Amino acid sequence: QVQLVESGGGLVEAGGSLALSCAASGSIVKINGMGWYRQAPGKQRELVASLINDGSTYYVDFVKGRFTISRDNAKNTVYLQMNSLKPDDTAVYFCNVKGVYSETRTWNRSFDSWGQGTQVTVSS
Repeated sequence: QVQLVESGGGLVEAGGSLALSCAASGSIVKINGMGWYRQAPGKQRELVASLINDGSTYYVDFVKGRFTISRDNAKNTVYLQMNSLKPDDTAVYFCNVKGVYSETRTWNRSFDSWGQGTQVTVSS
């Protein structure tokens, strides 16, 4: 299977910046898409930003111009740079990676893996 390990996050004042990273490991054959989601207390998990193989990126309106998603293909790692943070950005942030991994020498299987989540807290 494929495991995701997140790092980054923490406590920052409004207007500050934080960077998240998410490294995927395992017998990865191909990554089709990578994304970041967040879940605030009492709310559903929501998409923040995503990136697919052709380099296309998508940002939800409330983070456009403030957040940047990027990836390092050699490291199978996705990043989220968050600038101009607001108290409303406070949430647990999860990375998600979809792709194909080698289950056996002769069989590949698709995967849809999630990171463990990292807390981002923005104080006013």
